[in-house]
Amino acid sequence: MIVSASGSQSLASALATALDEPLAETTYERFPDGELQVAVPGFDAERAIVVCSTATSDAHIEALQLQDAVREAGTSEIVTVIPYMGYARQDRAFESGQPVSARAVARALSTGTDHVVTVNPHEESVGDFFDVPCATVDAAGQLANPLPDLDDPVFIAPDAGAIELAETVRDAYGTGETDHFEKTRHSSTDVELEPHTADVTGRDVVLVDDIVATGSTMAGAVSHLSDDARVFVTCVHPVFAGMARTRLARAGVATVYGTDTIECAESAVSVAPAVAAALD
Repeated sequence: MIVSASGSQSLASALATALDEPLAETTYERFPDGELQVAVPGFDAERAIVVCSTATSDAHIEALQLQDAVREAGTSEIVTVIPYMGYARQDRAFESGQPVSARAVARALSTGTDHVVTVNPHEESVGDFFDVPCATVDAAGQLANPLPDLDDPVFIAPDAGAIELAETVRDAYGTGETDHFEKTRHSSTDVELEPHTADVTGRDVVLVDDIVATGSTMAGAVSHLSDDARVFVTCVHPVFAGMARTRLARAGVATVYGTDTIECAESAVSVAPAVAAALD
């Protein structure tokens, strides 16, 4: 049975259809002191698939409570699907006294589940922090589905680390060239980009990354492209913090496509087929 957190309802519904599994009733309440309570009244299944993107601190609490609720209801197996895992970008302590946040939240989530499935974590090492088996799903290929017919496309990653994502989307689309920018990050908002080598004059450009957070990196990338290039932005995880979407529009991005790991207006495609394949 599929159990949905409040922020993952569309994906949970799509996953229920893909797996031909029933969708559990879930209730959500916030108490006057700000505490949350999620419950699964009437839950009765041997396996619970809890679907919860942890994009906020409250979502982490939801995930822990849903795990506990289905265990309390008597389920014998819990699989926790974390389409987007918050705090996953800090996979090591950068300074003395800092936490390894990815490890801390992974250990907490491990206490209430038997298996974990994550989607394109920012760092592959994140899966190793869980104390239970963790499967990582690559859903980047889904980003090719909403793309229109493209003219001699080039799929560009914002840095060398994301080139495999660009290649995955290109391969799923079926044609095109790949390239990447050389990026030097001076701070969380100050990013210097060196021009890429591909000639994009008169071509359609698809920028590909795993996460778009503030949009600064993508907007900076667009500024290095030819003025006559039609630019599309694709990402697995459309975080879009603050004014990210406006920043991309002002930079001249034609369209933004994301998945439903984080549900928003730009969630043009579902990762449910890729997650379902990992659960079958």
